[in-house]
Order: sequence, then structure tokens, then C-alpha cells
Amino acid sequence: MRFLTGASDAQGGAGVSHVAGPEHRVGSPARTESAFQAAEAEVVRHHRVIERWLSGAADPVEFAAFADAHAPAFRMVGVDGVALERREVLSRVRSAHGHAPNLTIGIRDVRVIAEGPELLLVSYEEWHGAGQGRHATAVLVKGAALRWLHLHETRIPA
Repeated sequence: MRFLTGASDAQGGAGVSHVAGPEHRVGSPARTESAFQAAEAEVVRHHRVIERWLSGAADPVEFAAFADAHAPAFRMVGVDGVALERREVLSRVRSAHGHAPNLTIGIRDVRVIAEGPELLLVSYEEWHGAGQGRHATAVLVKGAALRWLHLHETRIPA
């Protein structure tokens, strides 16, 4: 497994932005860059769908693709410390369609912490609106597309 870090200064679209600080990478530059770009794109894409779904702009086809991005063994530990399995997470998100019409989600400081043959360990900051932030660490499974295996969120104090 490779241990590395990376950050981006790119901007996202459709209400989801991602900003990060200076880059520091260790390991094979080509492999590291590829892993970082894939991880960053997936984190931003994933949150763009969440933002669209919760605001009511996404349709069921978009939600189905979102659901498929979660591995069967997906597990999430939310900011409240409660661990939820894939089925529970998707049920909660599905039932929240349109419940946050003005939601904006910003993604900052995406980093690849470790890379193995089958997995990426990534971290990022997720910001809802102007002041609700959380640190997130995710394990992504490599394949034709990255799939979410584990997510752990911790609230960023105001």
C-alpha cells in the first residue's frame, strides 16, 4: 500500500465546489496523480448528486446511479457517531428527496491518504451552506468506477 497525500485547487460546478491547499505527494507521480484525480472526481460527483437529490432537482435515475456507487458492504459513521449500513443510508437519503431546496455542498481539501491495488483511502472536508462543516474519510474500491465502501464523518467545530 502506498501512503500519500494530495490536494487540488480546481473548482467544481453546479453548486458543488472543491478547493484545497498546496500539493504534497509521495510515491509514483503518474499513479498518484491518476488516483488523486479519480478520487477527487468521485467525491465531487457523489456530493453533486446528494445536493441535487436533497434539493429536489435529481430524478430517480440519478438516485439509482448514486445507490450503485455504494458497495454492498458499505457502512457509514455519521457525525452523531451512529453507524449505518448501506440499506439504511440509502433509505434515509431516498426519503429526504426535496427536503433541502436551497442546499449547497462544498468539497474542500481532497486528499488521497493511501493507495493499494484495490482500495483508495481519501479524506476531504464537506461544507453544507456557509457554516456546517465536517471532516470525512472514505474508503473507495477500485474497479470500472470507484465505489464507496466506508465513510466516517466528524463535525468541524464552528
